[in-house]
Amino acid sequence: MDKQSKPDLLVVDNLVKYFPVRSGLLQRVNAWVQAVDKVSFAVKKGETLGLVGESGCGKTTVGRTLLRLVEPTSGSVSFEGKDILKMGSRELKPLRRDMQIIFQDPYASLNP
Repeated sequence: MDKQSKPDLLVVDNLVKYFPVRSGLLQRVNAWVQAVDKVSFAVKKGETLGLVGESGCGKTTVGRTLLRLVEPTSGSVSFEGKDILKMGSRELKPLRRDMQIIFQDPYASLNP
């Protein structure tokens, strides 16, 4: 089976995550921080995805949102054809065993 005919394992479409900025005595929302804005990609079975970017660009937020450790503002995420954003906590537990976030030490990885 060649790479083109493999089915998509993970599909992310227009993933958005905004965090509220609260202030004042009543903690009202007065602004929004755009942590992730319209991220889309697909990963086929057998592939590995690495997110690379500057500090604070939203890499960790994308990963945490994919695992539903943080709820997205909008967008869609499907894993093996199942909509992750509609799953309950019981359905998410085994899914999180199949998906992982791995943080790499940037200094060790760039050491020649």
